[in-house]
Amino acid sequence: LILEQLKSRGLFDSFRRDCQADEDTKPASHSLSQKADNFVSAHLDKQEWNPSVNENQLRDGLRQSVVQPERSEAGVDRIISQVVNPKLNHIFRPHIEQAIHEFLVAQKEAAVLVLPAEPEGLDPPAPSQDTS
Repeated sequence: LILEQLKSRGLFDSFRRDCQADEDTKPASHSLSQKADNFVSAHLDKQEWNPSVNENQLRDGLRQSVVQPERSEAGVDRIISQVVNPKLNHIFRPHIEQAIHEFLVAQKEAAVLVLPAEPEGLDPPAPSQDTS
């Protein structure tokens, strides 16, 4: 529910746009992009082209090779540390904390509205007089 509230306010889109705008300026992004370009070029250089080659199979094989975790994981981690981590405390966290606070307040107000009211005109039960 909290995530839905963040999404409905457009905060995820805002966070994504902020990160994407910053991502292009970071060295880790350029490095990963260069590595991917070099890998694709080397992979395609190894392929022998003829008209009977199924381009979709070639494309899918290349895609599967490029997204291998060992090929991109370290680069993605560096991009996250350069782009996302600096924004966590001063940009993302205040918005997320505000959304959590508003969600909890709404939950508390909803719980108060659900509590059964005591019927009017009835005296509360007398305390028991157990003498044992």
